[in-house]
Amino acid sequence: SVFCWYQIFNRFGATLLCVWALCQAHSDTELPPGTPIIQLRLAGDKRKHYEGRVEVYYNGEWGTVCDDDFSIHAANILCRELGYVEAVSWSPSSKYGKGEGRIWLDNVHCSGQERTLAQCKSNGFGVSDCKHSEDVGVVCNQRRIPGFKFISSFTNSVESLNVQVEEVRIRAISSQRKRVPITEGYLEVKDRGKWRQICNEEWTEMNNRVICGMYGFPGEKGYNTKVYKLLAKRRKKNYWDFGVNCTGNEASLHGCKLGRKVELKGNTTCEKGMPVVVSCVPGRAFAPSHAQGFSKAYRVEQPLVRLRGGANIGDGRVEVLKNGEWGTVCDDNWNLKAASVVCRELGFGSAKEALAGGRLGQGMGPVHMNEVECSGFEKSLTECYFNRDALGCSHEEDAAVRCNVPAMGFQNKLRLSGGRNPFEGRVEVLVEKNDSLVWGTVCSDSWGTMEATVVCRQLGLGFASNAFQETWYWPGDVRADDVVMSGVRCSGTEMTLAQCLHHGKHLHCPRGGGRFAAGVSCSESAPDLVLNAQVVEHTTYLEDRPMYILQCANEEHCLSSSAATATPSSYRRLMRFSSQIHNNGQSDFRPRAAHNSWVWHDCHRHYHSMEVFTHYDLLSLNGTKVAEGHKASFCLEDTQCEEGIEKRYECANFGQQGITVSCWDTYRHDIDCQWIDVTDVVPGDFIFQVVINPNYEVAESDYTNNIMKCRCRYDGHRIWTYNCHIGERLDDNSGDYWLTHVLIPGFLLFLVFSTM
Repeated sequence: SVFCWYQIFNRFGATLLCVWALCQAHSDTELPPGTPIIQLRLAGDKRKHYEGRVEVYYNGEWGTVCDDDFSIHAANILCRELGYVEAVSWSPSSKYGKGEGRIWLDNVHCSGQERTLAQCKSNGFGVSDCKHSEDVGVVCNQRRIPGFKFISSFTNSVESLNVQVEEVRIRAISSQRKRVPITEGYLEVKDRGKWRQICNEEWTEMNNRVICGMYGFPGEKGYNTKVYKLLAKRRKKNYWDFGVNCTGNEASLHGCKLGRKVELKGNTTCEKGMPVVVSCVPGRAFAPSHAQGFSKAYRVEQPLVRLRGGANIGDGRVEVLKNGEWGTVCDDNWNLKAASVVCRELGFGSAKEALAGGRLGQGMGPVHMNEVECSGFEKSLTECYFNRDALGCSHEEDAAVRCNVPAMGFQNKLRLSGGRNPFEGRVEVLVEKNDSLVWGTVCSDSWGTMEATVVCRQLGLGFASNAFQETWYWPGDVRADDVVMSGVRCSGTEMTLAQCLHHGKHLHCPRGGGRFAAGVSCSESAPDLVLNAQVVEHTTYLEDRPMYILQCANEEHCLSSSAATATPSSYRRLMRFSSQIHNNGQSDFRPRAAHNSWVWHDCHRHYHSMEVFTHYDLLSLNGTKVAEGHKASFCLEDTQCEEGIEKRYECANFGQQGITVSCWDTYRHDIDCQWIDVTDVVPGDFIFQVVINPNYEVAESDYTNNIMKCRCRYDGHRIWTYNCHIGERLDDNSGDYWLTHVLIPGFLLFLVFSTM
């Protein structure tokens, strides 16, 4: 057998960790005499290519493995036998669907040292009292074992096996190697430690579709065959032993079946063909030139599908637009086919993961689609069959996706330095200076959560947790102390810090770098506050209240400016309402300020953990502000939680403030400052707007749902609110879709400037 050693050097310099994985050369000649010869595959209803129902080929027949006595040791043996470094987990009770045929193995006991599952103790092949409802499944670590020989000499029909290679790449020809992303070139696979080409004699368009999808491209196109034929004649070729057979729906090449075995005959191999070349069409946001980016296929239209709540580009909860209202998709039957339709529709590649159970946060509003079934070739998720009756589906079952996106190299131009862990540190950027590339710091003037959000996204580190304007406690590389970027202003939707507005070559940083260099800390999860629009709509009313009992509210600036000259006996007309603020994210919402720095307000006798928690505004129909209010976080706590969730935050006795995941904080209509002062407003039609966390003081996974708008009519005596909704809406013509209206134009502008 072959032993592969993985050396992980501890970056603090003290320890060299040696981690080894047993990597067998999959050949029956290396096994002890008498060991049954088997082959394995992962099948079933998979959401990732490296997971599935365990199936065993033995005695000319595929069968399954029972979950009785199965363990992580058995899963490790199995994953290594498939060429993965280890197992992550295993699942009983036919999680990936019921198999068919024989149940080959039952009561499997592995020590972890075996080279094949066939060496583990069991009842014997075919001896089982299990049903297919007990079929076991595994999730493997997606990393491949270097140098592993995947194809056995066992003479089974190879067409039943999936492609299993160490790596796959598109090798661009010299004239295109500097293009980002690489969209065209020879397809090569790494097998037994060497890069090999694939003969194109039986190559299909479906194969092209899968390759482009796994590299983050939604489509494929033709290429100049004359150029590649000429180059192929000049170069020495090393063909792979097999062809490839894809249906077009696979998430990656690893999901495709092996094709016909190729007879290797030296220079005459693939005599009627040449090495496979693929040419992919990038999504509009990733087009290498704006000439491609503005083709007719990329018209900016109101989208029907969007992603929300994801930390990285291409990740998010799936939401669809129906009758002018955004809603979610139930995860019943949600799979990689449906997820890939979503990804390609949005200009990404195929889906690398179909997520269920509200994994990327819970949405609000209706569940528009249930039991979605796609062929995988639809242009939009809305073309797929689905059950229009979403009874029984809650937002705990919201479906989400993680899409394959092109390799843009963004992570190579930014780093965090000096932090205690890889998720925090001083921000350092790579820039061109005097015809050479140098690392430097970012000026922290106006540095905030939006800028930190972009940094964490660019590095693939999740969401921003904090933005720091002083980083003296994180000693970075002294050679990178100089400020090379200043005046950074981000909207929060950019893919890179360079796409944000900044001063360019004309730096201006009065405080300088050093201890005042910008820093961030990132987190894999974040809260997501959403206001319940229906509660606001149903609780709005007017109250005339005498000025003499509004002194505390006046001290906290909860009344309009005219109240400053009002007499104690006069009245203020207040538009009152309740607000119910839900945390639909993946982590608790906590005030940024430390517990000991909260501000005591003697008049109301409470602490403010956030000086401005919400803004309340009454706007004219053209958007002009006619009245306003604001709400400090009087008491940020768990008023109520979903069933099974325990309250964690309570303000009484100077307690901790926050909102737990799946809980909500209710500010009743009858408490101070829960209003807008409309004393000076003339009757008419207005827009009532509420904005939560308006200064982005606390990082969230999605800020687009922090805004609620209602239509409002005031006749001088009564007030009505109606059509309350979260975020923007189709009939607002506001272009709420961040990808097509914010990220893409910003990215294309960045490409134009970067090529000047």
